[in-house]
Amino acid sequence: MKRWRFLVNDFLRGRAVLRRAIVLIDSRHGIKPVDLEIMEMLDGAAVNYQLVLTKADKVKATDLAETLERTKVEAAKHAAAHPQLIVTSSETGSGIAELRTAILEAATS
Repeated sequence: MKRWRFLVNDFLRGRAVLRRAIVLIDSRHGIKPVDLEIMEMLDGAAVNYQLVLTKADKVKATDLAETLERTKVEAAKHAAAHPQLIVTSSETGSGIAELRTAILEAATS
């Protein structure tokens, strides 16, 4: 894990052209400790990132709403986290257009 962290930090250091990273969070589990570690690493490297909840079709709507709210609360604690969260499902296509738009906007801003 230390070696992986070193490689990622080395990659991120000095990447002025990196506009925004996308951090994928499984909707079935929410933010896990490894996700928090990545978020903290990106915060430390001052790399803007956007959280994307994936596999939204795999959970009940009420559970998804709870996961989304917990994720929003956690994201608000992180300086480099983009304020907008995106919820996606590759099976239903939900949120994919929104994700594409966010990536395009980040790339062209």
